[in-house]
Amino acid sequence: MNVLVIAEHDHKSLAPATRNTVSAACRLGGEVHVLVAGCDCSGVAVQAAALAGVGRVLLADAPSLASAGAETLAALILAHASGYGHLLAPASTFGKNLMPRVAALLDVAQISDVVAIETPDTFVRPIYAGNALATVRSADGVKVLTVRPTAFEPGDEGPASAPVEAITPPQTVGGARLVGRESAASTRPDLGAAAIVVSGGRGLGSGENYHRLLEPLADRLNAALGASRAAVDAGFVPNDYQVGQTGRIVAPRLYIAIGISGAIQHLAGMKDSRVIVAINKDPEAPIFQVADYGLVADLFEAVPQFLEAIS
Repeated sequence: MNVLVIAEHDHKSLAPATRNTVSAACRLGGEVHVLVAGCDCSGVAVQAAALAGVGRVLLADAPSLASAGAETLAALILAHASGYGHLLAPASTFGKNLMPRVAALLDVAQISDVVAIETPDTFVRPIYAGNALATVRSADGVKVLTVRPTAFEPGDEGPASAPVEAITPPQTVGGARLVGRESAASTRPDLGAAAIVVSGGRGLGSGENYHRLLEPLADRLNAALGASRAAVDAGFVPNDYQVGQTGRIVAPRLYIAIGISGAIQHLAGMKDSRVIVAINKDPEAPIFQVADYGLVADLFEAVPQFLEAIS
C-alpha cells in the first residue's frame, strides 16, 4: 500500500517538518506520495517533487484553498485516500488540527506524535508527558498518523524528479470560516527547526532581563529563542516561545537552558536535544540531570561572560 503525506506549507515554501515526515513515510514501505493543497502553490509542489523517496506529488491548486480549514482539507484527503495504507502529517499545529478530523471521518484511530516506526502497523509514541514510550499496533485498514518531526532526520533533496499530478480541488466545506490569521514575524530561525536554541526561565526575573541577556546571545549564535512555561506564564515572552509538553517540541543540536529549573513539563519538550547546556544557580535543579554540561552560577554574571567569550 502506498503512503500519502499531507504537505504543510505557506503556499510558497514547504515547511521543514514536511521533509521530516517524508523521511518517516519512507520507512513504511510502499510508494510515497505528497499532497500539496493551496493557492498558487505550484512552487511548493516542485519542492516536494525534489525530496528523496517521493514517487508522486498530488497538487490541488485553487483560490478556495487559500485559507482552507480542516473541514475542506479533510474532504480533499478523503476524496483521494483510496489506495493508501497510511496518511501522514507533521505533529505540528497544522497536523494536530487536520488529522483527527480525517481519522474520525474514516472511522479509524489516530496515532499521534509518532517518534519511531517498528513495522508498517507498529509505532512508538510518547505518553505521560513524554516520560514513557508506548509501542502500539494498529489493525485499522488505513493508519492515520501524526509524526514528531524532530524524531526523524529530514530527507535529502535533489532535482525535482517526481511527477506532479493536478487533482480536482474540493468545494469549500461550510461550518467554519477563517476570519483572520496572525503569525509572529522574526528574523531568527524557527524554534521548531533551529539547530541552536537559547531558552530562558523564570530565573531571569523579568521580560526586560530576558531580552537584555538572551537576545544578544541568540544573535551571536544564530539561535532561536525559547522559554519555559513559567517564563511564559510570568509574561516575559509570548506563548509561541514556550518549549515543553504544552508548547513546542524541539530537538536542536545545541540547547542552552538559562535560569530554567527543569520541570517535567519542560523536559518533555527538549530532552531529545543532542547537547544540553544548563546555567542555574541552584545545584539541585532537575535540569542538571539531563544536561550534558552544567554550570552552577548566577546567570546575570555567567551569561555576559559567556557572550564575551564567544564574541
